[in-house]
Amino acid sequence: MRITDSVLRSFRVARTYRKNSEKVNCFDYSPDGESAISSSDDDSIVLYDIREGRPNRTLFSKKYGVDLIRYTYGNADTVVYSSNKLDDTIRYLSLTDNKFIRYFPGHTARVTALSMSPVDSTFISSSLDKTIRIWDLRSQNCQGMTDPLGTPLCSFDPNGLIFAAGVDSQMVKLYDLRGFEKGPFASFETRFNRVCYWTGLKLSNDGKQILICTNGGAIRVLNAFKGDVLHTFSGYNNSKGISLEACFTPDSKFVMIGSEDGRVHVWSTESGMKVSVLDGKHPGPIRTVQFNPKYMTFATACTNMTFWLPCADDS
Repeated sequence: MRITDSVLRSFRVARTYRKNSEKVNCFDYSPDGESAISSSDDDSIVLYDIREGRPNRTLFSKKYGVDLIRYTYGNADTVVYSSNKLDDTIRYLSLTDNKFIRYFPGHTARVTALSMSPVDSTFISSSLDKTIRIWDLRSQNCQGMTDPLGTPLCSFDPNGLIFAAGVDSQMVKLYDLRGFEKGPFASFETRFNRVCYWTGLKLSNDGKQILICTNGGAIRVLNAFKGDVLHTFSGYNNSKGISLEACFTPDSKFVMIGSEDGRVHVWSTESGMKVSVLDGKHPGPIRTVQFNPKYMTFATACTNMTFWLPCADDS
């Protein structure tokens, strides 16, 4: 089944789980799409079995808290996560025995982004300490650091050769991973008409588009090569300045974002038109939306975790 306008309009809530007492901070699918994991302000890490469609374990990070969380390259049994208590060290956790494999110290302020290489054990992190650090899962030592001259966000490209930095909510800088110390090889300035802060940066799977998430009522898609604004999407509720995470669909043809009224808005990146508004009956703002990399399903989260499936009768 291809992802089309009509298929996206047909999506309905399949299951909702209420495993968290506080908001879900982050959600990630494993690379094979068969597992998923969430982090929450209640210090919990919930593991989901996507094939069975149910949660199967809950772990806790009471001492450090848990903010951003990502599966490691090619492995559904290990994750790295950033903390929101005690310190700003990144931690590498085995999910099978709930033991830390390694710590990655260095950041001195909250981590704003974690991005895993899609090809090897490298990952990058950005922080309010105004640095982007490059790491290898096999060593606790930072492999490199760049100062993008402002408060950054960061994300790998789909080939793991380039990473993008969003700097001070006004500039996108592109770096070659093999020569990042030389500085960015391209920079694009892009400003929104309304006052807002950038809260996330993502590159599409086809490598042609950059998605900028904000805490305002608009998100933006740029041409990844020239920095031209392709689309600015708005018309969803975010009056309280919440960080709402948007995503591309795996085919790069659609963008999805939640809203503070519990609905999901979907746009075509080809036409720029809104395709659908889906009501997930979330009791609070949908802070994260993620489409499964392998299967025709996506997930949304507020304090509840909701999984969606297309309805054949409607498509």
